[in-house]
Amino acid sequence: MGPQLQNSAPEKLAVGRNATAEKLLDAASELMIQRSSIEISLSDIAQKSGSNAALVKYHFGNKDGLLLALLARDAATEVANLEYLLAQPLPPTAKLKLHISGIIRAYHRFPYMNRLIHYLLHESSAEAADEVSKFFVAPLLEFHRRLIEEGIAKCEFRDVDPVLFYTSLIGACDHLFFGRHAMSRAIGVGPVTDEVCRQYIAHMEALICGGILKRATND
Repeated sequence: MGPQLQNSAPEKLAVGRNATAEKLLDAASELMIQRSSIEISLSDIAQKSGSNAALVKYHFGNKDGLLLALLARDAATEVANLEYLLAQPLPPTAKLKLHISGIIRAYHRFPYMNRLIHYLLHESSAEAADEVSKFFVAPLLEFHRRLIEEGIAKCEFRDVDPVLFYTSLIGACDHLFFGRHAMSRAIGVGPVTDEVCRQYIAHMEALICGGILKRATND
């Protein structure tokens, strides 16, 4: 069996919004999953939620504000789990494997997440890009830095640059979903199913651990 975490995972962080705002977020999430696209309109969201499109502006300012709030909500539990994982009495290698699995499964659970990140970082406002950097990019970079430091201190990891590590792991996880459409056109690969997700987790564990772990003996 793989490594086990103590106790239960943290509960989802409350977003502090009322029921109508939550319905709008849920509607946007469901629509993007159904359509495999983040191209949804305010009228689509309103119809799906049973609310008025004007309520999006009331609660979120505009559609980009709603998309930012949705990404923040979906990322909140994953970010909270980073601190939880670091605190576990597990070897750094076990924590690394759990993190690889967790980040891939998060992208699989919210298949629009990578597209939202790209959109809000590069195609929305500077304010939105700053917010995404604060609640998603910065915590992941800091987690990788601390985990790598722990692995080096316990003689499990090589000395690896955390920024390069972040780029390798998050880039690989991101491209499984972001580049799937192009690969489908090129060689006919299918969608990211649960089985594909499991295969990719095993592949990334072998790939990353093969590069970061110290060898028991010199070649």
